[in-house]
Amino acid sequence: MNKPCLIVIDMIRDYLGSWEPEALKELVGNTNKLVENFKRRQLPVIWVRNEFRPDLSDAFPEMREKNVRLAIQGTQGAQLHPDLLWSASDITVIKKRYSAFFGTNLDELLAELGATDLVLCGINTHACIRTAAIDAYQRDFRVFLAEECISTYDDEHGRISLSYMNGKIAHLVGIGDLISVIERR
Repeated sequence: MNKPCLIVIDMIRDYLGSWEPEALKELVGNTNKLVENFKRRQLPVIWVRNEFRPDLSDAFPEMREKNVRLAIQGTQGAQLHPDLLWSASDITVIKKRYSAFFGTNLDELLAELGATDLVLCGINTHACIRTAAIDAYQRDFRVFLAEECISTYDDEHGRISLSYMNGKIAHLVGIGDLISVIERR
């Protein structure tokens, strides 16, 4: 990896609230291992999360139509899971759609950081991870998916998405291998 940047996507309370406790503990723990490794080496970590106005005027059309009230600005549900190694000084990007790139300043941040390789982790594999990976690939980034640090509530579509992405637009890599590569930089 040349200049890696870790992007942690949608690990917020509202989205993780219904997860099985053991699966959640494993996902958060593995994510923290990767975050800690990046921070220890002074490599950038960017936290990306959804957040919508209370009136849903900036939410997905389906959310507005069905009055789905998740990730509402100013609520605990829109905040990152409390067990994550996030700090107030970390870079945080607020997004309004699946992709971390759509309508955000992520492009500018990555240019300022000089990032060439992106390591993605978070949820959901079939939606936000997949669209971010595709958008990153279309911007000529080398994309890595941290295998133990991505997950989804929809296992079937998650497997299909990983099969589609791996070896084409992204590389599915275990966190042990990612950490080894970063250590050798």
